[in-house]
Amino acid sequence: MTDDSELVFAPLGGLGEIGMNCALYGYGPANARQWLMVDLGVAFAGEDLPGVDLIMPDLSLIEKAKKNLVGIVITHAHEDHIGALAELWPDLGAPVYMTRFAAGLAEARRLGEPGAPKIPLRIVAQGEKVAIGPFVVEFIAVAHSIPESTALAIRTPAGLVVHTADWKIDPSPIIGLPTDEARLKALGDEGVLALVCDSTNVLREGESPSERDVAKTLAWLIGEAKGRVVVTTFASNVARLRSAAEAGFAAGRQVCILGRAIERVVAVARECGMLDGVPPFLGMDAFERLPRDRILALATGSQGEPRAALARMAEDEHPTAELSAGDTVIFSSRTIPGNEKAVGKIINAFATARIEVITDRTALVHVSGHPRRAEMAKMYAWVRPRIAVPAHGEPLHLSEHAAFAIAQGVPQVLRAFDGDLIRLAPGDVSASGNVASGRRLKDGAILLPADQESVGQRRRLAFAGVVSVALALTPKGEMAGDPDVMIAGLPERTREGAAIDALIDDAIFEAFEGLPPGKRRDPDVVSSAIERAVRNSVNAVWSKKPQVHVLVVEV
Repeated sequence: MTDDSELVFAPLGGLGEIGMNCALYGYGPANARQWLMVDLGVAFAGEDLPGVDLIMPDLSLIEKAKKNLVGIVITHAHEDHIGALAELWPDLGAPVYMTRFAAGLAEARRLGEPGAPKIPLRIVAQGEKVAIGPFVVEFIAVAHSIPESTALAIRTPAGLVVHTADWKIDPSPIIGLPTDEARLKALGDEGVLALVCDSTNVLREGESPSERDVAKTLAWLIGEAKGRVVVTTFASNVARLRSAAEAGFAAGRQVCILGRAIERVVAVARECGMLDGVPPFLGMDAFERLPRDRILALATGSQGEPRAALARMAEDEHPTAELSAGDTVIFSSRTIPGNEKAVGKIINAFATARIEVITDRTALVHVSGHPRRAEMAKMYAWVRPRIAVPAHGEPLHLSEHAAFAIAQGVPQVLRAFDGDLIRLAPGDVSASGNVASGRRLKDGAILLPADQESVGQRRRLAFAGVVSVALALTPKGEMAGDPDVMIAGLPERTREGAAIDALIDDAIFEAFEGLPPGKRRDPDVVSSAIERAVRNSVNAVWSKKPQVHVLVVEV
C-alpha cells in the first residue's frame, strides 16, 4: 500500500431505499483508483412515476472512469441486484462474475429480450476466490430466497471487507448451502476491517423461520385441500417451488406451471440439478384437463402484476386456467411495500368468488430471505469488524442498524447513503465527500434521467387532464374559422350541469376578443392569453388546472 493509496466505498444504490443495489469499492490514489462494482440492480417504479417501468442507478461516476473498472461482481440473481446489468453493461464493458445459476437466469432473460447484449460472463462457484485487479474476492455461501447467493470477502492491501449482500441464517434451506458460519468466523479471526451488512429486517426481533418450516405448512395445506390449488410465489424462489411441487405430488396431484417467469426459472434450476428427483411439470393446458382435486398450479403474480397469471385468473381472463368456489389460492410470498392495492384487489376478487385465500397472515406460508436482529447479532459476533456500514435499506433501517451495530460493540459505525464517498482506510472511517449518483428511469425502450420533464408532465396530466387548442389567424388579426379544441381527462360537465367544452369555447373567444386589435396579430400574445383564460375558467368550476396547449398558425 503506497502512502497515498486509500480504500473507499461509494454506494450508488440500495443505501436509502430498498432495491437498486449497486456499490463501488475503490483502491489506490485518489487520481488513479481502480474500482470494483458489486451488483447492478433495479427498483420498481410506483404510481409517482407513471409510464416508467424500472429505476436504475446513475453510473456517471464510473462511466467516466470505466478504464479503471476492473470487474463487476453479482452476489445473486434477484432483480434488485442484477436487473440493470443488460441495460447498463454496454457503457461499462468490464468483466462480470456470477454463479452458474445467476448466469443461467441472465442468459434466459437475454434470450427473451430482443436486442439485449451478449455479456461475457465468468462463472464462479460458492467458496471460490478470484483476483480482480487489486482485489481478491471470495464468494461465501449464504442462505437467501434464491439459489447460490453469496456474501463477498473483498481483500485489498488496505484491509478485508465483508459485503454480505442479502442473507439469512437457515440451517435447512431446502436447496443449496446454508450460510457458511465456519468461513465467516475464520474471516473474523483473520481480522475484518469493515462489514457492509443487509439492513432489511433490522426492525424485527428474533430469527427468521426456515424454509423447511414453510415446506411443512405447504404439505399440510395442499394435502387438506379439496379443489384446485394454486400456489403463487416469487418465481426465483426455487426452494419454495420445489416444496410446493413435492407437496402436490405427495397429495396425488399433478403440477403445472402458469407463467413464463416460472418456466424460465424452472428450466435453469433443472439444468443446475436443483430439481433432481422432482417429476416434470405440465403446461397450463393441464389445468382444465385434469380433475379439480388432482391439479396443483405454480403461478406468477404474487405481487399483483396485472398481466401475470394470477391477476388474469382473478379477472376470469386467463385463456385456460379458471378457478371456482371451493378452490384454494396460497400466497407463499410477502407483499412488497407499494403493491398492497394490487394484491388486495386480487384477493378480494377471489374472496368474492368464494375461493379460499391463504396468506402469511393466516399460516406460515412464507419466510423472509433477510436476517432479523438475532441473526444479525450472530453475524457481528462471527465477523467482529472494526467498522460497520449498514446497507440495503431505507433511512429508518439504516439508522436502526447503526444503533444496533453500536450495541454490538463495533468500534466505528458510519451511516452512509447513496452518493457518499466513504474512506475505509487508512485512518478512521469517514465520509470524505460525495460522488455523482442518482437515478435513471427505464421508460419503454428509452433510459431517461430522473429529472426528465416528461415524467412530471405525466403526473400533471394524470391529475388534471389536458386541453389542446389550435386556431388560425389572418394578417388582420382575425380568426380564420373556429378553433379546433381537444379535451382529454376532464369532466364532461360542471357541478351545476354546464358543459365543460362550452365553457372552454367561451373562454377562448372572450380572451381573444378582450385583446386590443393590434395584439391579436401577435401569435405569442394570443397563445398566452387563451392558455391563461382556459386554465382559469376550468379551475373556477373544477378547482383543478389542466395542462393547456395552444397552437396559433398564421394564414
